[in-house]
Amino acid sequence: MAASSARSLRFLAPAQVAELLSIGVDEVIALVHEGRLRGAQLGSPPRWRVEESSLEDYLAEESENSRRMALWRQSQTASFPEVWGTSSAHRS
Repeated sequence: MAASSARSLRFLAPAQVAELLSIGVDEVIALVHEGRLRGAQLGSPPRWRVEESSLEDYLAEESENSRRMALWRQSQTASFPEVWGTSSAHRS
């Protein structure tokens, strides 16, 4: 890894991530174990740290999932004219 890219990495403590996400520290560690957040045990004694950029990726993923679920819910309640339009273009 280049020295410049190592300097640009920033790590957060699980408690910081938990506060930002309004979840528990155990949930943050679980997200790391699931691979949804990038983290590692650093230092001596080893302590969990989470890459700040992975938090941004996680939030973008969650936002996209929420957007898709909202669209899905809308499609489930839409009437056929709303979905297919009311155009008479295919009528004779």
